[in-house]
Parts: sequence; C-alpha cells; structure tokens
Amino acid sequence: MTDPSQERRNLVRQFLAQTFLLTDDQFPHADDESLMTAGVLDSTGVLELILFLESTFAVTVDDTEATPRHLDTVQRIVDFLAAKLDADSPSHAARR
Repeated sequence: MTDPSQERRNLVRQFLAQTFLLTDDQFPHADDESLMTAGVLDSTGVLELILFLESTFAVTVDDTEATPRHLDTVQRIVDFLAAKLDADSPSHAARR
C-alpha cells in the first residue's frame, strides 16, 4: 500500500518540475529548500500552486494560509496538505 504522504509529495514534486521548471525530469530541489529563495516560485507561482492543490487534493486554501509558512518548501506543502486533509476527514469531524 502506498503511503499517502509520499504520494502527495510525489505529486507536488512532479507538478513543480513540470509547471515551473518545464521538465519531466525529477524535481532537483530538496524537500526543505525554500522554493522562493531557489527561484522556483514567485507570487504568481504561488497562485498556480494553490489552484493545483485545491483541484488535485480537494482542499480549500484560505487567503490567510497562502503564506511561506505553509507553501515555501515541498515539506511544508506536504505537511499543510496532511493537516487540511485530516481536518476534513469524516473521522476527524466525528471527534469534534
């Protein structure tokens, strides 16, 4: 069985490589490397990333969440998705 976190990581890395580096090759940056500092993302790129996350993972990224704290590294993106998806899961809603 595939680890959901690893599957999300792979999808994010593939999207970043294809969309911003225009390649089908493996995404060359480390998971903890700043995407903005590395020149992968700019303000427009963040909007494209948010659209990808919302359409691919069926999550909503609020304006207050569209920050480097959540979206500046692959690891932060994967952690953010995990938190959003866990918060939206039926089992989490039942615990509220």
